[in-house]
Amino acid sequence: MDRIAGRFARVEPRRRARRLVLGLLADLPRKNCWTIAEWAGEATPDGMQHLLNRAKWDADAVRDDLRGYVAEHLHDDQAALVVDETGDVKKGTRSVGVQRQYTGTAGRIENSQVAVYLVYAGQRGHAAVDRELYVPRSWTDEPDRCQAAGLHPDTTFATKPELAARMIARFLDAGHHAAWVAGDEVYSGNPKLRAALEERGTGYMLAAACNHEVATRGGKFRADALARKLPRRAWQKLSSGAGAKGQRFYDWAHIDLPHTAPGHRHLLIRRNRTTGELAYYRCYSPHPVPPATLVRVAGSRWRVEETFQSGKGLAGLDEHQVRRYASWSRWVTLAMLAHAFLAVVRADEHARQPAPDNLIPLTCNEIARLFITLIAQRVHDTAHRLRWSHWRRRHQARSRASHYLNRPGFGRDLRLWL
Repeated sequence: MDRIAGRFARVEPRRRARRLVLGLLADLPRKNCWTIAEWAGEATPDGMQHLLNRAKWDADAVRDDLRGYVAEHLHDDQAALVVDETGDVKKGTRSVGVQRQYTGTAGRIENSQVAVYLVYAGQRGHAAVDRELYVPRSWTDEPDRCQAAGLHPDTTFATKPELAARMIARFLDAGHHAAWVAGDEVYSGNPKLRAALEERGTGYMLAAACNHEVATRGGKFRADALARKLPRRAWQKLSSGAGAKGQRFYDWAHIDLPHTAPGHRHLLIRRNRTTGELAYYRCYSPHPVPPATLVRVAGSRWRVEETFQSGKGLAGLDEHQVRRYASWSRWVTLAMLAHAFLAVVRADEHARQPAPDNLIPLTCNEIARLFITLIAQRVHDTAHRLRWSHWRRRHQARSRASHYLNRPGFGRDLRLWL
């Protein structure tokens, strides 16, 4: 919190931001301005809502501080930047960027908000360092709607690969280093993203669909067609990293792809040793690398799923109940900061105090539990709890009355009766 203190114009929002971050780490059944304000000892949620809506502070500057914090404490010369999107299911049509669209969170098309995240993944740990809200064409085609949600009226549509390219450029332009970029099929199919990474000399490992076409010395082929042509000796058993049940072994094969530009390009193919299911990766490296390195980078892509799971489960990343863009970016940035704190503490503890054989190493879940219980636990008297119960019931009564007044016909009849 000292690192981001200078981003606040006044001391009151700085202190409230600290309480909000602590509340995001607290063991609350649901995390929003109401529950966190009650947990923090405030009389109403007004202050927390003001922090997200109108207080003067720069969420993008805090994001830059967060990026430096993660790169400093989780530094790894062979780290990968992993890009991926996640969706939050929403009701209504007024929350910024919301529309009916596919989201992996629900596994189907839902009314949702989708954002692209950039995750720093190294040997010491992983944490999100940047975020971009995906604003669909249904929004950018309506400037008034964008302006009402806090977006600039001139906001233009950007694809998810374009959002990823922005975040990667910000990370590298800030002077940080990452040897690799990893992502799924959405990003491998974008030639501009691949060209931008190659121009910077940054290696990439981007998952590709089975029908993805690549140019070989024998012509242009689909990825699955090339896999069928491989002889048995082309496959080798390698681990893509440790999982919950030990090393994750697959059979791997790689095919060199000729190109006139500098660098080395491959099609990497993964085969499940039990089911025979195949997965494909389009790879680039500025210098020759052994297959084991490519396999390790391919395995790092799963770190983004772990980041989403722990960021949502431990730091309320997906529990924002806001409609405007500024509020969304502030909530998400502080949630990323809270999760990054856990990831850094975990990495430091593993380095300084390795766990004995009869204990598993400290996890982010256990660190959050210990931190709140031993350091940041709030204890409130009965009067505080009763005041909040009274405030909630009064607010809910006003909301119910407003809802009734807005029902067709009912409000008119009630006003005539009054």
